[in-house]
Amino acid sequence: MTFNFTVSPSFPNERISDWYIFNTWLQRALSLPIHLELYGSFGAQRVAIEEGKVDLIYANPFDASLLVREKGFRAIARPEGPPDEMVVLTRADSPILEIRDLQPGTRLACSDDPCVNTVGRILLEPANLNDSTIVEQRRETYIQVARALLRDEADVGIMPLEAFEGLSPLIRRDLRALVQSEVYVIRHVFLAGPALAERADELTALLVSMHESDKGRNILEALGARSWQPVQHEDVEFMIDIISTLTQ
Repeated sequence: MTFNFTVSPSFPNERISDWYIFNTWLQRALSLPIHLELYGSFGAQRVAIEEGKVDLIYANPFDASLLVREKGFRAIARPEGPPDEMVVLTRADSPILEIRDLQPGTRLACSDDPCVNTVGRILLEPANLNDSTIVEQRRETYIQVARALLRDEADVGIMPLEAFEGLSPLIRRDLRALVQSEVYVIRHVFLAGPALAERADELTALLVSMHESDKGRNILEALGARSWQPVQHEDVEFMIDIISTLTQ
């Protein structure tokens, strides 16, 4: 039996090859046939989840909520480092100085990442904007969100803080953060589905020790990570409760 592995589409395109290298490492370490399937959008990945085509996933917080609560998945690891926070951006020379300056008709550049968009919309609440007063400009990548701002195709944009910090210095120089979230507990997590339940502890041990070898450490660095950390069930449940509160 071949197991299907996927990764949240929120990662940068330049890391596609690195995830294939990670998958090869994982297959060899587990002696299991694992197929990596990367989806071009969150919607396409959600369809695959609903159709039961995912056995292993590095999931964004919103998909993690669905998978743990409704699909019987188990959290096995998380990346070391700070939690996922979102930022609302505008051009550096924009007359918009704070969220309250936003007016009906504001053009918003964003991806189709449900986690980023939900938290981002909460950050926009001081402007009293809603779906009928925002002109949404969907983009496939966060680089494209930044370009929409720089080309004056959008007034504000939403992206993860990590994505903003990963932009080139030249691009960051011409952008300005209006507000940043401080949720503190939302994270991407590595999940194993029911088909791999018997190997979940082995997977955790393998990932948590990955940084101890030169090869594993090099793969992690290419993915922008330092190490994997074990994750407690209670922490995941708390994160899911927070997400449920944010979406009410």
